Amino acid sequence: MPRIADYLGDDHNHCDDLFVAAENAVDTMDWALAQQAFTTFHNTTLCHLMREEEILFPAFEATSGMQGGPTQVMRMEHAEMRDTLSAMADCLSKQDSAQFLGLSETLLMLMRQHNLKEEQILYRMCDQMLAGDADTLVARMTQITP
Repeated sequence: MPRIADYLGDDHNHCDDLFVAAENAVDTMDWALAQQAFTTFHNTTLCHLMREEEILFPAFEATSGMQGGPTQVMRMEHAEMRDTLSAMADCLSKQDSAQFLGLSETLLMLMRQHNLKEEQILYRMCDQMLAGDADTLVARMTQITP
């Protein structure tokens, strides 16, 4: 039985790897590679957020009865990450490496703090509360692709 924490933790790690590739390409001002790497990172990250918002969070809320708890905080942080990603895309289109890399530092801090909360708290709660539905939930999340 796949654990939700394992599946989404691996997804975090994959997004992190893509983030590093995009940041490195911008740092070297290889704009074609930077555009490709950032687009892949951006789409994969949005996919991850959708997996949580459309599948995991509603299942957790239905089972736990918590509507204004941890999932609300995660959604607010997702919105902040989306805004930062949008600003980064704008910098990339202008080939503004300094601004992009400044925003990437902001995003890195957001992602680290956010992922830690999910991996150490929310995903563990989900694994406990949704254990009987884990296979189905992971399968449904897997169907959402970049």
